[in-house]
Amino acid sequence: MFTKEKIKDLHYSVNGKIAADEIQKMADEVLTEFGKNAKIAGFRPGHIPLTVLRQKYNASAYGEAIDKALNNDMNNYLAEKHIRLAGQPKIDLGGWEIGKDVEYSMEFDILPTLPEIDLDKITVTKKVAKLDEKEVDVALENIRKARSVAEKQDEKYKAKSGDVAVIDFKGFIGKDAFEGGEASKHHLILGSGAFIPGFEDQVIGHKSGDKFDVNVKFPADYHAENLAGKDARFEVFVHEVRHHILPELNDELAKQVGQESVEKLKEHIRGIINNQYEEAAQRDMRNELLDTLADKVKMDLPETLVEQEYEMAKAEHDHHNAEHGHDHKWDDKKERKDAERRVKLGLILAEWGTQNKVEVTRDDLQKAIWDEASRYPDPKQIFEFYNKNQNAVTMLRGMLFERKALDAMLTHVKQKEKSVPADELFKVTAVK
Repeated sequence: MFTKEKIKDLHYSVNGKIAADEIQKMADEVLTEFGKNAKIAGFRPGHIPLTVLRQKYNASAYGEAIDKALNNDMNNYLAEKHIRLAGQPKIDLGGWEIGKDVEYSMEFDILPTLPEIDLDKITVTKKVAKLDEKEVDVALENIRKARSVAEKQDEKYKAKSGDVAVIDFKGFIGKDAFEGGEASKHHLILGSGAFIPGFEDQVIGHKSGDKFDVNVKFPADYHAENLAGKDARFEVFVHEVRHHILPELNDELAKQVGQESVEKLKEHIRGIINNQYEEAAQRDMRNELLDTLADKVKMDLPETLVEQEYEMAKAEHDHHNAEHGHDHKWDDKKERKDAERRVKLGLILAEWGTQNKVEVTRDDLQKAIWDEASRYPDPKQIFEFYNKNQNAVTMLRGMLFERKALDAMLTHVKQKEKSVPADELFKVTAVK
């Protein structure tokens, strides 16, 4: 039974009292259920007198009964007020004794009511780009490169960018060799940027049989602290140089990638590029709509959720600094404002999506996991990760729900098209 309440915006402070006889009645129910299987000398399970059970277990049953009574009070209060919790309530019992009424206080935030949003009064810009045939040519060239054969060249051939140099190398800081700086017959694609900046450039121009030094400086943010920012010398020996021979662009090559002819392959590539244009334009519209919602929709925010979002961002910031040795400053005012924005948009999308029956299907989840797994060398690891981490699946479901809600909202707003060059279209950033 609630005896007093204090409400300020979305924050509630309430006091209540639970009668001792009500608690004991609930405790007796707990004891009775427990007694069905309890083993006490001299009594058969299920035939233990309540008085005996009280003598041995009343204290623990009483505590369980109080928890149950508090939950009942809270649920009744929320139902009566037609409100929803924004987080776990803070409860203060102030102690309790068997046989005495229990007085308590609770503090909690509730979720706000979503104000009406006139989506038909919102206009977003859809950027439209005309497909440049040069992009098709680049894609065709990449297909040829992916199916190229690296052929060994003679000792007179000088390595060029894009070639494969098979090398031995050993690294030194001063006169001392350092751990992890040595390899034999390593296949290095020149121009790939796989090695320290400047290393591959100094291999270009050399021939098989060459032995020489490469002098470089490790980046200041290099992952190995003992090497970061230091000058290094590598002794390098070139075993061989391989040059990629590209296959001819013909119908046979097209069939190798699943198309009937070169023309069909070009059509397929155009379709992929246009889909990329469409998705980039969609991302841009999502961002624009989010900005509009954040600016135009006025609503109180539960401080509990804002504080949680803020603390999560702070923890991630501190972890990133510690892990990478950075000293990025924390802008408290900006970060709190960003946390408020994320909470507001999350509440808007969650509420609007629920009201408009947005659902994340099993197929949606499977597709998202497949898409993520396809970006990794070993997709199996991603599948196993989600199989073993239900929290990760829940988070993914939440992200998909927000995305689907946002896309559903976009079908209700006005869209005006704007022609842009393709490179401007791909300056689009990810959804905020």
